[in-house]
Order: sequence, then C-alpha cells, then structure tokens
Amino acid sequence: MIHPFDDLFIPDGDEARRWAEEELSNSRYAEARPTWFDYLARDIGRFFRDLFSTDTSNAVGPIGLIIVCIVIAAAVVAALIIWGRPRRSRAVRRARADLLGASDDRSAAQLRADAERAARAADWDGAVVLRFRALARDLLERDLIDPAPGATAQAIAREASGVFAAEADAVRRAAIAFDDVRYLRRPAGADDYAALTATDERLRTLRPEAVPA
Repeated sequence: MIHPFDDLFIPDGDEARRWAEEELSNSRYAEARPTWFDYLARDIGRFFRDLFSTDTSNAVGPIGLIIVCIVIAAAVVAALIIWGRPRRSRAVRRARADLLGASDDRSAAQLRADAERAARAADWDGAVVLRFRALARDLLERDLIDPAPGATAQAIAREASGVFAAEADAVRRAAIAFDDVRYLRRPAGADDYAALTATDERLRTLRPEAVPA
C-alpha cells in the first residue's frame, strides 16, 4: 500500500533556512514592518499613558503633571524653532546669492544707503543700478515676489506688477532705467534716479491687501 505522504519532500535544515530567507525577503513583509514613526508614536503614547495613570498621578501630583506638560510643550516649541531656523537661513542665502545677474548679499537698506552715496557723488549710473537692486531686494525680503534664479529686471517688474497693479507702469519704467544703464550703457541723470527713488519709496509703504487688484 502506497502512503499518500510518501512523495512529500521534507527539506533539511539548510534548505529550510534558505526557503525561509527567500520568503521573508518578499517586499510585502518590508511594507508591513513598522516604521520609525510608528515606533516613536507608540513610545510617546505609552509615555503619556503611564504618565497619567492612577499610580503615577498619585505619586507626582497635579502640579507635577502640569510642570511635565509645560516642559514637554517647551521642548516641542524649541525643536520647531531650532529645526526651522536652518531652513529659513538657507532660503535667505539662496535669495541673496544672486540678484539681477550679480552676486550681492546686501540688504535693501544697505543698497539704498549705497545708492544715496552714489547720488550725492553725482554718480547717477551707479545710483540707478543700486536703487533698483534695493527695490528688488525689498520685495524679496518681504516675500512679495519669488523670481527664478537669474531673473531679469523685467521679470522682477512683472512679478511686482502682479502684487501692486497700480504701480505696474512705474515699476516697468524703473526696470527699463536699470537695463538702459546696466546693459545698454546709456547714461542716467538726476531725474532718472529721482523717479526710481519715488517708485521705491511708494512700494515700501504699500501692502498687497491695500492695493486694488
């Protein structure tokens, strides 16, 4: 009589281990494995469950629990501030790395001061270039525009016009004055600088919500 299990293959120890390793290497097991976030959430939940358990509450007391909660909240806020600061610093460095085709990390206030010094020296070309850079830097510092790297004066003017529609013509003329001096080598005059300065000063006082679309 032939037993129904006579042809059943029973692997030896090495073969069985190899089969198990192959089976466990399947991607569905990796996908089902808890992530670091799952472990963290579990540990945090366990901590608060133990913290507010009857035994712990009686041992620590309500004031102690309040202090612990305040410390935890302060730690979370500190972590957000610390971890958020490098991202903001990187964003500021990227914004200042390139401005209108030149590497320039001066603030808007510094650029305006340099423009005023150039104007007092009757260096109208330098004053116009610096004042438009100040205008662009101010919009960047206020997060009102987000130009692409290497953006031209006209590109910045278009973005500024989208924020301050009533100033579209003035900003476009300011960009033209910058391009005329910077690229076409056309000499600027006191009137050019005065017009650009007036535009910059108006934009400094405007807020997007205060300007009709």
